[in-house]
Amino acid sequence: MTTGTEAVAVTKSITVGAGRERAFAVFTEKFSTWWPKGHHIGKAELADAVIEPKVGGRWYEVGTDGVECDWGVVLAYDPPARVVLSWHLQGDWGYDPDPARASEVEVRFIRETDDRTRVELTHRHIERHTSSEEVASGVDSPGGWSGILADYAKAVG
Repeated sequence: MTTGTEAVAVTKSITVGAGRERAFAVFTEKFSTWWPKGHHIGKAELADAVIEPKVGGRWYEVGTDGVECDWGVVLAYDPPARVVLSWHLQGDWGYDPDPARASEVEVRFIRETDDRTRVELTHRHIERHTSSEEVASGVDSPGGWSGILADYAKAVG
């Protein structure tokens, strides 16, 4: 893994037993049904995780105390083909609002058959973070995108 001016990206892929429309809808509209409850930045337990369905929409969590914590912004929303989200969480999992220090998560939904979709996730521009090595190792760990996509695949089920 490299940092500095070199591009840093983590790419994961999973095939789910659903058509593109359902795969996209579960990822975006039912995000909190499969996102790990322990993956939150607020002080309270995670009650909801939301991707607003529009360019410029918020990507955020809601704690059981009602407090909302932003994670990023919707950069592209093209159902059922792809969604791109900015990721403003740094290596300490704190939120940094500066877009110059945010990475991007692109998720593409590729039809294999009417009831099978390959979901390709690329978390790119990780080098923009102030602690890019920590971000890269976190999202590339078993509890990162691989495990999260496995939970997502079960939810699509």
